[in-house]
Amino acid sequence: MAIHRRKSTIWLTAAAAAMAVVAGGAAVVAISSSDGSALADGADKSLFVDITKVKPNVKKPRQQNNATTGTFTVNCGRNENGHFNPDNFIAQPGVRNGAQHLHDYVGNLSTNADSNNQSLQAAGTTCKNGDKSAYFWPVVRIIDEEPEEAAPPAEQAPPKKDDKAQQDKDKAAKEAAQLECPDVASLLPENVPDAAQAEIDKELENLENVTAEAEKKVATTKAQDRDNVIVGPTREKRAAILNRMMLAFSRQGQQAPDLNPAAACAVKDKAAGEQGLDNGGQNSDDAQAEGTEQKKQQANPEEGADNELEGNEGKIQRPAVVDLTFRGSPVGKVTAMPKFLRVLYGDAKAGQNGPKNAKASWTCTGFEDKVLMDKYPICPQGSKVKRVHDFPSCWDGKNIDSANHRDHIVFPDANGKCKQGFKAVPQLRISLTYNIPLDVQKDGRYLVDSFPEEEHNPLTDHDDFANVMSQKIMNRLVNCVNSGKKCRE
Repeated sequence: MAIHRRKSTIWLTAAAAAMAVVAGGAAVVAISSSDGSALADGADKSLFVDITKVKPNVKKPRQQNNATTGTFTVNCGRNENGHFNPDNFIAQPGVRNGAQHLHDYVGNLSTNADSNNQSLQAAGTTCKNGDKSAYFWPVVRIIDEEPEEAAPPAEQAPPKKDDKAQQDKDKAAKEAAQLECPDVASLLPENVPDAAQAEIDKELENLENVTAEAEKKVATTKAQDRDNVIVGPTREKRAAILNRMMLAFSRQGQQAPDLNPAAACAVKDKAAGEQGLDNGGQNSDDAQAEGTEQKKQQANPEEGADNELEGNEGKIQRPAVVDLTFRGSPVGKVTAMPKFLRVLYGDAKAGQNGPKNAKASWTCTGFEDKVLMDKYPICPQGSKVKRVHDFPSCWDGKNIDSANHRDHIVFPDANGKCKQGFKAVPQLRISLTYNIPLDVQKDGRYLVDSFPEEEHNPLTDHDDFANVMSQKIMNRLVNCVNSGKKCRE
């Protein structure tokens, strides 16, 4: 099927030029078509670079003696069930088509614009070990060779009755009262004694069950009765479990962590407070760029059978391999991520916001440790196109989100060290490998979905993660990474 290509000019900013990959001594930049013809719906061939002509540019921090070298890999499939939508509940909560480009999802099965802690916790998952975390990134597409003039835009149909009912249901779920309990895994020491591990795992599971049982009662309990019916009993049950956990450490001759503060829970009437923000409002680079106008257009976009959106057309390429691996720190132990932590990688609006948060993500298999580019790679025979997304891993120790969705978790410095006041958590690396034919690479006919104004610039590649692992799984993850093991689940 031929795609509808827009006649447009490729954007070129000083920031993009500054980050252009140097190949053979010449800066590779995007240019516009001199005759005004459409350029691959926004992607110019000069955005495609032969990776064998790019000098090695990957630098790794030197590992110190106390580096944590373990890895924990989660098998969540590669979106075989076709979970796609153009939403982003982290950057644009509650806004349908807030991303204006399609996302691939693995992990949590319910992820959409209206997702919140409660809905994510209640959903199923594609992950083999039961990890309910949400992992999502923009899809890659292959476009047809022959251009076709764009058809006049069709009027957007109003939401179907079923869609409207679902939206109302999602909205009601989001605004419903929710039980919030302190995270426990992040309070545990970096190394749990082997002899206590089984008992700690059992008690963490008990903790999840007690909390889940209490959550079920929130919707059916009157507000004035919640303290007596839900909060008080839950606090007592959690306190008993936490005391048993502290005793497990003491029996092994290890100083027990103070887990008592995690006993208290509270019922909050709205999900607005669930993000753990210090100053409320949403003013991230992404959210600002998307703006108020987006919030006026919350109806579902018209999508074709191939999930085509305006400015994002072509055949979706599911990754041949999706690798979700959590790694350690080159300078010491890592601590657990808190449940419901939100983490962003890259910047979907790099053309509008500048390169500050953008990351070079593109490479080829066999080149991962040598070259990462902000251009689309043309790989040698036998090598495959690959995206590598290394998430920030220094957490402020308090918040699961922040006003700009970045300040609460940041990247370590060039030596792998977190800045003062931040602690190292397991670093998530998402690697995506694609079977893209060599002729398609050379013709410049594959590209990443983007906001229309970004015109598929590869510098806008990005990724999103929300941690919905159980305390038990997170504890296993931390112990695996800190003990130097290679774990796969």
